Amino acid sequence: MGEIRLTAESIQYIALFENMTRAKILDCIPEEERLVYVVKQGDMGLAIGKNGEHINRVKKALDKPIELVEYSEDPITFIKNAFGPVSVSSVNLTTKNGKRLAYVEVPNKEKGLAIGRNGKNIEKVKMLARRHHTIEDVILQ
Repeated sequence: MGEIRLTAESIQYIALFENMTRAKILDCIPEEERLVYVVKQGDMGLAIGKNGEHINRVKKALDKPIELVEYSEDPITFIKNAFGPVSVSSVNLTTKNGKRLAYVEVPNKEKGLAIGRNGKNIEKVKMLARRHHTIEDVILQ
């Protein structure tokens, strides 16, 4: 596992989310336009709630869009989860010059979604892969 340092702000967001949903949160990345939570494997249903009840309550309380990523000890599964709705065809892990890299193949028609506006989606995946699996870079193919 990579190194995860939580700020006081992140800890507050995690406490609020866990209290409102009873889901276990492993990480929180507050960004200007959204909050990204890493949910314990198997707790995604609790985090979302019936008909999205829990997640919507948290969104309303925080007045910010929220993205959930389900944790996995397997880095390939975790990277696929981090890409959310994007159909990931394959993930190949390799080591180059002592650095772990992930090459991710997505369909051409979904590359824009994988990258996101101003690169925000690919940057989120890179940050999560680095924090949770010490993967230095995620490269789209």
